[in-house]
Amino acid sequence: MKKIIFLLLTFLAFANVNAQILDPVKWTTKIEKKSENTYLLTFNGVIEKEWHMYSQFTPDGGPLPLEVIFKNANENFSLVGKAKESKTRTAYNDIFEVNETFFERKAQIQQEIKITNSKVSKVEAELNYQVCKEVCINLEKKFTFVIPANAVTAVAETLKTETDAAPASLDTIKEDTLAPSLGASNIMEATPEKTVEATPKPDSKRGLWSIFFIAFLSGFAALLTPCVFPMIPMTVSFFTKQSKTKAKGIRNAIIYGIAIIVIYVMLGFVVTWVFGADALNALSTNVWFNIIFFVLLVVFAASFLGAFEIMLPNSWANKVDNQADRGGMIGILFMALALAIVSFSCTGPIVGTLLVEAASKGGIAPIVGMFGFSLALALPFMLFAMFPGWLHSLPKSGGWLNTVKVVLGFLELALAFKFLSNADLVLQLHLLEREVFLAIWIAIFGTLAFYLFGKITLPHDSPLTHLSVGRLLMGLVVLSFTIYLIPGLWGAPLKIINAFPPSIEYSESPFGIGSSGSNSTVVLPEGAKSGPHGIVVFDDYEKGLAYAKSVNKPIMLDFTGYACVNCRKMENNVWSDSTILPILNNDIVLISLYVDDKRDLPKDQQFVSKTTGSTIETVGDKWTDFMISKYKTNTQPLYVLTDLEGNSLNQTTPTISYVSISEYESWLKLGIANFKK
Repeated sequence: MKKIIFLLLTFLAFANVNAQILDPVKWTTKIEKKSENTYLLTFNGVIEKEWHMYSQFTPDGGPLPLEVIFKNANENFSLVGKAKESKTRTAYNDIFEVNETFFERKAQIQQEIKITNSKVSKVEAELNYQVCKEVCINLEKKFTFVIPANAVTAVAETLKTETDAAPASLDTIKEDTLAPSLGASNIMEATPEKTVEATPKPDSKRGLWSIFFIAFLSGFAALLTPCVFPMIPMTVSFFTKQSKTKAKGIRNAIIYGIAIIVIYVMLGFVVTWVFGADALNALSTNVWFNIIFFVLLVVFAASFLGAFEIMLPNSWANKVDNQADRGGMIGILFMALALAIVSFSCTGPIVGTLLVEAASKGGIAPIVGMFGFSLALALPFMLFAMFPGWLHSLPKSGGWLNTVKVVLGFLELALAFKFLSNADLVLQLHLLEREVFLAIWIAIFGTLAFYLFGKITLPHDSPLTHLSVGRLLMGLVVLSFTIYLIPGLWGAPLKIINAFPPSIEYSESPFGIGSSGSNSTVVLPEGAKSGPHGIVVFDDYEKGLAYAKSVNKPIMLDFTGYACVNCRKMENNVWSDSTILPILNNDIVLISLYVDDKRDLPKDQQFVSKTTGSTIETVGDKWTDFMISKYKTNTQPLYVLTDLEGNSLNQTTPTISYVSISEYESWLKLGIANFKK
C-alpha cells in the first residue's frame, strides 16, 4: 500500500512539475504535387482556445514573428515566392507600440517549391513561432516532407528534434518519429521547452474604434477648412429653398449626407480591395512603405502650410457639376461628389493621412476610417437642414479658416516623422533615435506656438491686428505641450505620446542626453552593465555568481526576454518603485538571463540537454534549458532569489512572476532575511 501511495505521489509531483510546460498548437502537414518538379508544402495548425500565434508579418519591435525555414533550399530546390498564410487578425499593442498580426484557432502556412536536384528525396523544414495567451511560448517544430516518387500526395514525416537553434531562443520540441504514409496526415504531439513572456491578449476591436474616433475628429477638422466650411450654409440653403416642402428639403439633405458617406466609404473599400487586408498590414512593416508615406505626408504638410495647392483637374469638377444640375436623386449624388472633388485641396491631405494610418492597421481599418471621416463631414449638412436656425450661430468665414489649415499642416509634418522612425527602427540605422525624434517634434510644435502667437506668418494668412482669445488659448496649449516634450531628451517617459517616439531603449543614451543613469558615478564590476533605472545587472550567470560571492550578497535571477511585455511592465512599474529600487541597488546581485538571446554559443560550449534531449546552441537556449531543468517552468518573467550555492531562499514561494509591488517587496525582504540567517 505504501508503494502504491508513493507511486501516486510521485506521479502527481511529476504532473505538477510539467504542468507549466505548454504546447498550445498541434500540427498536421502534407505535400501535394502540382507539376513535374513543383510541390506545395502545407502546414496546418490547430490553436487552443484563447491562444494566438504570431504571423510572419507581425512587425519588428514587438512579439516574435513566425519564421519558415527550409534546409538546403538553394542546393536541392528553390522557393517559389514567400510562404502564404491563412486569415489573420491585427491589433495594436500599447506596450510595444506596434501592431500585432496573429492567428486564432487555426493557422495554415503554404510554401510552393521547385525541385532542382532530381536525386533529392526529402525536404527538411522548421517553423519557429511565438504563441501567447496570458503567457507566451517560443517554439521550434521540425518536419521532413518526403518527395513522392509516383504519388500525387505524400505526408510529412516528423523528425525527432535534435537542435534548438532558433531566433530569439525558440523552443525545441522533443518529438517521436512518425513513419511517413501516403494519402494521410500525421499529427505531431510535442512538448515545448522554452518561452519568452506574458503578453496581454490583443484587442483588434479597440484598434478599429481608435481609428474611427481619430477619423471622426479629422472629419470635423476638415469641416473647418476654407474649402468646406463656406459650403455648409450654401448647400443647406439650396436644399431648404429649392425644395417645395420643409420635409422634402430635410430628406434631400439627408440623402446628400448619406451620399457623402458612401463616396468616402467606397474609397476605403477600394483601398482594402485593391491591396488586400493582409497586404496592407504587411506594407505597414515595409521600409519603403514607411519612407514613401513619410514623403507624402511632408508634401501634404507643405500644401497645408501654403507652399502649393493639391487639386484635382478642373474638368472633373465641371463634368460632375453639370450632372448635379439634373436634379432628383442622381443630381444629389453628383452634388456630393462635387463637394468631394472641389474640397480635395483641403480634405485630400487629411484623407491621405487617414488612409496611410488605417492601412498600417490592416483589415477593414481603411473602410472604418473613411466611415468615421465622412460621418463627421456629412452630419452638419444633415443637422443644419433639419434645424436651419442653427445657421445663424455659425461663425463667419475669414482668416481663421486658413489658420486651421496651417495647424493641420504642422500636425501632418509631425506625424510624417513617425513613419520615418518606423523605417529607421526596422533597419536599425539609429539615425532617428528618441532624442533626435523629440528634438524634431519640439522644433515643429515650438514653431506652431510662435505661429499661433502671431510671430510667424505664412503665404495665405490674413493680416493679424490682434489675437483672439481662442487662438491665444490654443497657442498656450501647444506651448505647454512643447515644454512637456523637453524633459524627454533627458529620459522622461512622456506617457501621453508614448505611441509615437522610439522607445527609451532606442536612444543615444537610455537615460537621455547628458546622463548615463542613476548609477553613473559607480564603477561597474567586470561583466556587469547598467540596466533599467541604473541597476547594476549581469547577463551571464557565472560572472554574476562570482561577483555575488565576492560581495557576499544573495542573487536574484531574472529570467526575461527582449520581446517580453510583462517583463517591461515589471521593470517600469515595480522595479522603479521607491520601496523596491533601493533593494535591487543595494541588497542583491541582479542576473538577467535572456531566453531569446540569439547569439550563438561557441562550439565547445554547445551541448545536448539532459532534460529535453535538445541541442543547446544559443545563449538563449542555455538560459532556457537552465530555467526548465532547475525551476520546471517555461514562462516569463520569472524571478528567483538564491544563495551563493544556487539554493532558493524562499522555500514556500521559490519563484514569482508578474506580481504587485507589495507582494514583490515582501518576497524580496523574506529571501534577503533568510540569506542573512
